Amino acid sequence: MSEIDYKYSLDDKYLIEEGRVFLSGTQALVKLPLLQRKIDQNNSINTAGFISGYPGSPLGGYDHALHQAASFLNDNHIVFQPGLNEDLAATALHGSQQTTLVEKPKYDGVFGIWFGKGPGVDRSGDALKHGNYAGTSKFGGVLALAGDDHGAKSSTTAHQSDHAFIHFGMPILNPSTVQDYIDFGLKGIAMSRYSGCWVGMKCVTDTVESAASVDISLERFKPNLPPASDNLEEVHLQWGFIPAASETRLFQRKLPAAKEFAKHNSIDRVIFQGKKKLAIITSGKAYLDVRQALDELGLTEKKCKEIGISLYKVGMVWPLEPDNILDFVDGHSEVLVIEEKRPIIEDQLIKYLFNKANRPIIIGKNDENGDDLIPSDGELSPSFLSLVIAKRIQNLSIEIDLTSRIKDIEELISNIQNSPGSDLFRLPSFCAGCPHNTSTNIPEDSFAFGGIGCHGMATFMPERKTYNLGQMGGEGVMWTGIAPFTETNHIFQNIGDGTYYHSGILAIRSAIASKANITFKILVNDAIAMTGGQEISGKVQVDSLSWQVHAEGAAKVVVMSDYPEKYPKEASFAPGVKIYHRDELDRIQRELREIKGVTVIIYDQFCATELRRRRKRGLAEEPDKKIFINPLVCEGCGDCGNQSNCIAIEPLETSFGRKRQINQSACNKDFSCKKGYCPSFVTVTGGTLKKKGKSDYAQNLEIHKNQSLPKPATLKIEKPYNILITGIGGSGVITLGAILGTAAHLEGKGSSTLDVAGLAQRNGPVTSHLRISNSPSELHATRIASGTADLILGCDIVVTTGIEPLSKINSQTTNIVVNSHVAPTSAFATNPNLDLSSARMIKALKKSTNKNLFNAINATGLATALMGNSIAVNFFLVGYAIQKGLFPLSLEAIERAIELNGVSIEMNKESLYWGRYAATDQKFVESVAYDDKTIIAQPDSLESIFNERFAFLEDYQNKKYANKYKSLIDKVKMIDQEHPAKNSALSLAVAKYYFKLMAYKDEFEVARLHTSKYFKEYLNERLEGDYKIEYSLAPPIFGGKDERTGRYPKINLPSFFYYFFFLLKQFKFLRGTFLNIFGFSAHRKLERQLIEDYESTILYLIKNLKDNNYQSAVEIASIPELIRGYDIVKEESVEKAKKLQIQHMNDFNNGKIEAVKTYEPNEAIGGK
Repeated sequence: MSEIDYKYSLDDKYLIEEGRVFLSGTQALVKLPLLQRKIDQNNSINTAGFISGYPGSPLGGYDHALHQAASFLNDNHIVFQPGLNEDLAATALHGSQQTTLVEKPKYDGVFGIWFGKGPGVDRSGDALKHGNYAGTSKFGGVLALAGDDHGAKSSTTAHQSDHAFIHFGMPILNPSTVQDYIDFGLKGIAMSRYSGCWVGMKCVTDTVESAASVDISLERFKPNLPPASDNLEEVHLQWGFIPAASETRLFQRKLPAAKEFAKHNSIDRVIFQGKKKLAIITSGKAYLDVRQALDELGLTEKKCKEIGISLYKVGMVWPLEPDNILDFVDGHSEVLVIEEKRPIIEDQLIKYLFNKANRPIIIGKNDENGDDLIPSDGELSPSFLSLVIAKRIQNLSIEIDLTSRIKDIEELISNIQNSPGSDLFRLPSFCAGCPHNTSTNIPEDSFAFGGIGCHGMATFMPERKTYNLGQMGGEGVMWTGIAPFTETNHIFQNIGDGTYYHSGILAIRSAIASKANITFKILVNDAIAMTGGQEISGKVQVDSLSWQVHAEGAAKVVVMSDYPEKYPKEASFAPGVKIYHRDELDRIQRELREIKGVTVIIYDQFCATELRRRRKRGLAEEPDKKIFINPLVCEGCGDCGNQSNCIAIEPLETSFGRKRQINQSACNKDFSCKKGYCPSFVTVTGGTLKKKGKSDYAQNLEIHKNQSLPKPATLKIEKPYNILITGIGGSGVITLGAILGTAAHLEGKGSSTLDVAGLAQRNGPVTSHLRISNSPSELHATRIASGTADLILGCDIVVTTGIEPLSKINSQTTNIVVNSHVAPTSAFATNPNLDLSSARMIKALKKSTNKNLFNAINATGLATALMGNSIAVNFFLVGYAIQKGLFPLSLEAIERAIELNGVSIEMNKESLYWGRYAATDQKFVESVAYDDKTIIAQPDSLESIFNERFAFLEDYQNKKYANKYKSLIDKVKMIDQEHPAKNSALSLAVAKYYFKLMAYKDEFEVARLHTSKYFKEYLNERLEGDYKIEYSLAPPIFGGKDERTGRYPKINLPSFFYYFFFLLKQFKFLRGTFLNIFGFSAHRKLERQLIEDYESTILYLIKNLKDNNYQSAVEIASIPELIRGYDIVKEESVEKAKKLQIQHMNDFNNGKIEAVKTYEPNEAIGGK
């Protein structure tokens, strides 16, 4: 076992100044100014640092990391000032370079870092251009970080900032690795000082969201300054410089100086070179793709040199330094330029070579015949590049046979494109309890425009009728260009509070000036939630916000909140502003859309995820309440999902069909799920979630102290070992990758991680590429190449069976450890019948690899039961894989990395232990976890199904009622004997669905089920300690029916209503008599008629049953499966069931529709 560095701490990445540290790309950008300050101190230069910008993926975590390192920044005189928006931040950076021009400066200079994603570069063009044309101070320098989303994974458009920087006249650095961020960043600041240019640096996902072991020794960072040229001092910022002269200075002095600096500091370099046949020139992320492509072709550096392939890595893509690259290409037959997106290097290189007498063929975006070769759109893939490189090698007749490799890669690509592992897809969605679940709803006959931010995901949801996304700060203005030319009178416009303060207030001002009819919904959640919950710069209190929009001229302003009572008495709202509960959103929106001009709804509710973080830190109160659903009362109709759109509502498969349950680990206590129109919801106050395995775990350690688990063998590796971790955004997958990468670093191994998330951080698919080697020098690319994964750790099986993870599997060598539990996708909220079976996915994974390399386990079920938290699944799977000998890391290193992470240490260690135990004795672990006997067992034989339901109906009413059920079942069973090949399918269907209709849930039954021993056991299996229950019902006797929706308002009934329910259930004998006061409602009459109609239908079916219409009979008998819910929800499902029955009855009768009675809801029926 490698020796573990127990002295290493996570703060070392910012504290130490020599040796290696494990850094993410984002953390490297934090380390960068700390190193610059130290370098200046060592050179007796008294400098400070200034950082400002605006977050956005892939730089969404930069300001978080800066805040976390605040003490280190402060100690080194580095000021981080979050920008209100990107262009104002750039203007502040411009100011930082003028510090020494003002009297009494405290420092010799201020070096600066600006950051923003691609759209921020676009909107800041004027500010960046002004800053660059003006220049930098002698001991200052500015680095501009552009977060480019090449694939538009988390942006409204794809971005390539290179051409914008070229327009601004800024040199561009394009890092490929985390080490490059340090190296290029420091050289970039030195270049900025030397040349007077602001220097742009690209940050894309594959680099900035990766992590690796990095050498931060200061001796690496000594810039080699070119010989001084005349008038070099004039490149620095001066006041009073003539604008036209700035352009001359930039292009005649500053940019040539930048090229000279690049030449003398080897920013562009030869990676390897042997015989000169094919020269490959690349840069940035494309360099990583090329290295992967060469790996896929089996072309090592040694082999490339032998056969005549050379590789050149360009660090500064513009202006391209000519001398070194021309020396490199000289003598080659062909030059292949590989760049992601539009060409930068290729165009400059062609210009340099155009007038050369002896020049190689240059190919890149097009081949020698002018045909398309390397695409300029989207993102490059290593597999695609491997085919391009292989075919160029073949064209040059280089002495190597790649035929079989090409065939394998083409086969792999073909198989990936034609082998989906599942019909389920993970799309980004609102978090559990997200305020946008409610706030983005709009009334019927209206539509909305989307905006930038989490709420923009409403555009993914057709039922929200939210269309069109534009740039940040343009919200609503598009309507001012549409309104004069349409008879449509009004729209709603969503705008986040982050956007409002960033630039959106100008959009509202523009809409008011245009006199457009539009209602802005300012969605105040107190955070820049889309990029990680950052605090909003320049924000004001809600009452002050109401004054702002009132002063702009809004015709009417209202405030809505989940807690209207939260505003203090001293709050001063603008004139006429009223405060409403969010439940009145539909009514308020209907009123506002009738008002001429611009109206504003300020919808005020905390970001659920950020609120959860604050609660964990003790910065916000944790409600001592939890929501549970009584499975016996639940009808599985899905109305709770329709009302709340909450992903914490999950399916619960029971012997009585699919019900609902609340995932307590995911629940953010928004409580909007209680708006579901059914009486199954209860609110529990007090008590804590039971961790079933906790006490058993302690006992188990004692019992087995002399029979401890076998120590897992650490896998020995001779080449980099590739682990792909898959999961759901927000479930800790990225943290898991970081911890495992740290564990490798602790053992002195090389490691790199790459997190692929983007917008997927909001419950979408997330993957973490972890590569481990015996030394850092063995690692080049961060992304795992196609077919080269050694282990897939599938924390989510839906993501694991996606196209990208499947592409990493090698059928002979890839081990798979996958969580077989299927967490619901966002589609479940609107599709209660969504197939969430893992069978097809498991089959696809088994097919993709050797069966001896495949392991599936219900890690979610076991980890949640044992630890009381579903997030424990991650380390449970790690423990399982470790014990199977699939990890090249020691258990001790991983446990130490868990300790260093400092979050949920005991839970993660315990989860690791149980995962190891499951790999050794899964049955024992299951016996500890599943020690409850609840109603969710699922009998599947006709006899067991009948017996369970017969007993249930006897309790429901009496034995006579149960015998009525038995009588019809017996008749069907008798006929079924005439069709032995059908396996009693009709009897099974009738046994299930005749019961379903007979056991309709009236007032007596709801009372019985809420006081049943089953529900008490259900709660006691999940809770410990003292607790009390409130019931959430909508009793018609209290009135208040909404005439538009047809629903009665739901109210909370206190715990003493248990005794009322207990008394009420005693009167169930009144059911079916004229004394039942509840039985006279139209709805109860409907439920009774459904029973009679079903009986008539079944008798008709068995009378006319044949082998050729048997399946139609089963489908007709199963139609009550669709009849779910209470009151109008149930009535709507009845209407759908009626239409389906007519279709199936037509099939049953071979096209002839018989007059089988179906209930008409408006039909007058006598009854009790």
